[in-house]
Amino acid sequence: MLLAAALISVSAFSQVRFGAKVGLNLSHFWGEDAPHGIKAGVQFGGLMEYRFNHQFALAPELVFSMQGSTSDNVSYNVNYINIPVMLKYYVMPNLSVDFGPQLGFKVYSKVGGNKPLADTNGVDFGLGLGATYDITPNIFVQARYNMGFVKVYDADALWSEKYAKAKNGNIQFAIGYMF
Repeated sequence: MLLAAALISVSAFSQVRFGAKVGLNLSHFWGEDAPHGIKAGVQFGGLMEYRFNHQFALAPELVFSMQGSTSDNVSYNVNYINIPVMLKYYVMPNLSVDFGPQLGFKVYSKVGGNKPLADTNGVDFGLGLGATYDITPNIFVQARYNMGFVKVYDADALWSEKYAKAKNGNIQFAIGYMF
């Protein structure tokens, strides 16, 4: 009964909204001597937005994200479950500037399509900066850049010094629907 009452009160409270999004990732590695080639991938997941007032909101997300990089016609795939927590500042009623931390947990990593990479770190942490535009009260579009601060590869198990300082960088474009 308590769970039902909590769900009814949250859905009746107009400042909390839930949604889903899907989009395109253009990811790369950044850092000294890192392979900087862009790798296309997808992202999809769910989000919640809590509006404090007309100008500020907090928007945590849970997103599957295909990331990585390319170098010399080889694709490096490192996929994550990311949890960004974005602080949104509404500069106009339908447009927000979004900023916040992101924690990522590696799902799997492969090189060249099918060869597993066991030497990638299991956790990523970074910051995101972007914008969200509400086309309608339910449909929105987003653009964001996420910059990782944790090395993608475990230096102790690394097979190439070229990738020792590589970190994630990810340009994201998404479209979503708020329920």
